[in-house]
Amino acid sequence: MSQLTQFAAPLGRLLLSFMFIMSGLQKITGYAGTQQYMEMMGVPGALLPLAIVTEVAGGLALLLGWQARIAAFLLAGFSVVSGILFHLLPSFGMEGMAAQAEMIGFMKNMTIAGGMLMVVAFGPGAWSLDMRGKTATLAG
Repeated sequence: MSQLTQFAAPLGRLLLSFMFIMSGLQKITGYAGTQQYMEMMGVPGALLPLAIVTEVAGGLALLLGWQARIAAFLLAGFSVVSGILFHLLPSFGMEGMAAQAEMIGFMKNMTIAGGMLMVVAFGPGAWSLDMRGKTATLAG
């Protein structure tokens, strides 16, 4: 494995997981406000604990490369669903810059889902718990 690939996989996992871990922790510290926002968007606030667990546990699993394919698959699904609910659907009732900002948010979520599906396809790579005692290859 080339040195670039060896370093790219853990760096990629770090960058992909960082947003989820931080977002989940922010949801904990701003629980009431996040719950209100979810309900305002038509999503039951009772789902907030599930969102927090998905983001924090999934993000940490991806970061560590533990059950990385499963974690990445779940985070891809989370990204698609949240992108649709919180960015795409609201953009239909907006115009101008507000609609454009929501569409950018939606595309960001789809891009993240694409990155997660790359982890599903190719595995966690080097320096991951999933690869302990194995030689990491491009196919993980």
